[in-house]
Amino acid sequence: MLVVTAQGYGRQGYAMGTDDRLSLVLFSGTDDKLQAAAVLTVGAAAMARPVDVFLQYWALDAFRADRILKDHGVSPEAGPEGERAMRDQGKTHWSELFRQAKDLGQVRIQACADSMEMFHITTDDLDPLVDGIWGVASFFMEADGPVTFI
Repeated sequence: MLVVTAQGYGRQGYAMGTDDRLSLVLFSGTDDKLQAAAVLTVGAAAMARPVDVFLQYWALDAFRADRILKDHGVSPEAGPEGERAMRDQGKTHWSELFRQAKDLGQVRIQACADSMEMFHITTDDLDPLVDGIWGVASFFMEADGPVTFI
């Protein structure tokens, strides 16, 4: 139950369980947003939460085997300062974080069938991180809670 008080809001009597699925839709293919998604995924996997990642458009394009390690830039709102700050941190590449998440727990990464068709991508073009192809209906049938778009 969501409770709103003068101090803010929160869930009363709610404890996140290990069966609370994290459902992410990745639309952007920029390194900053892919990094954010990877951090959320590895965090949820470390807490034994199942994770479904649905790759659409430019995020799917970033998961091509021949492009996954290339520089995908950052989103425009980051600007040059944000890009510099992100690069200077020297963090683990987002693709490696997704690999670690899959080693830790139940993480499924699915390509959007419509985006595959739009970009003329075949399963052979994709990095092995991608488990398969789903349509939008398949993704929403598996999502049993909130869906986060990045």
